[in-house]
Amino acid sequence: MSKAIVIALDGMGGDNAPDSVIKGAVLALKKLPNGVAFKIYGDETKLKPLINQHNSLQGRMEIIHTEEVVLPEDKPSFALRKRKKSSMKLAIDAVRDGDADAVVSSGNTGALMALSLFTLRTIEGVSRPAICAPVPNPKGASVMLDLGANVECDADNLVQFAVMGSDYARTVLGVKRPTVGLLNIGTEELKGRDEIRLAAEILKNKKDADFEYTGFVEGDDLVNGRVDVIVTDGFTGNIALKTLEGLAKTMARSLKSSIKSSPLAWFGMPFLSWALLSFKRKFDPRRYDGAVLAGLNGVVVKGHGGTDAIGFASAIQVAYQIASQDYAGQLKRHL
Repeated sequence: MSKAIVIALDGMGGDNAPDSVIKGAVLALKKLPNGVAFKIYGDETKLKPLINQHNSLQGRMEIIHTEEVVLPEDKPSFALRKRKKSSMKLAIDAVRDGDADAVVSSGNTGALMALSLFTLRTIEGVSRPAICAPVPNPKGASVMLDLGANVECDADNLVQFAVMGSDYARTVLGVKRPTVGLLNIGTEELKGRDEIRLAAEILKNKKDADFEYTGFVEGDDLVNGRVDVIVTDGFTGNIALKTLEGLAKTMARSLKSSIKSSPLAWFGMPFLSWALLSFKRKFDPRRYDGAVLAGLNGVVVKGHGGTDAIGFASAIQVAYQIASQDYAGQLKRHL
């Protein structure tokens, strides 16, 4: 029997909240065990009417009322000082206090990282938490980190990220012995900054690791599935991720425009519809929503700020997988 898991939801975080949060929970419940329940934090006057529209949430979602919200423009330092009763902070507190096994929020990323770090602290052996998320490829998905939490990283940070990412690949992607690569400007050993080359030396000589370090990877390896875990600093990782997201959107718009402008393409649509739908499902960014703030004493999952119900449901599923398989416990042992 599956362990009963309670997931705290920031009901007011994100561009489309609270509607996307409620509908996302409804979609997630269709794929999660019966023991999963939610605690949702936010304005009860806005949340309760939405919850009452869904029978599946009755008895499985508890509202904890607060009118305070972390705004998109709030700086992390301001959120720490002035948003102590916000829906985001109270949801994180629930994980700290043992009232929830994980927290999911699509709110302000900087504030979520600051509040989570202040409230939960890092696991012993982790100097900095990292933002970790899957990137789709033809073989399935690879894990990439850091995606923006740490603009500058030293060799030790990169080595810790390799451990965090490999545990994520095992927990979420089901890879028994993940392969790990360091993102660099070339695969030759002499290329790259000093900290990248030093991290490579440490990983290469790490004989007791439960992952396989394969060397440097380049930009084109982000989407070809060459390795299971791609390790980089937050500056490079965030730019790479935004580039991939932008490219995917541009390709989708271009394809749609090309089909509309060609009578022959319209004629062939019945024959191509299955393939196009399959392609769309595989590379739909909403299916990969849910970035983990890895390295904390608790499970914190960040949904995309502009996500809809489908994306938020994906983030909830990631939170369930991470919490139910004791990701934090595995990370403590491996570090």
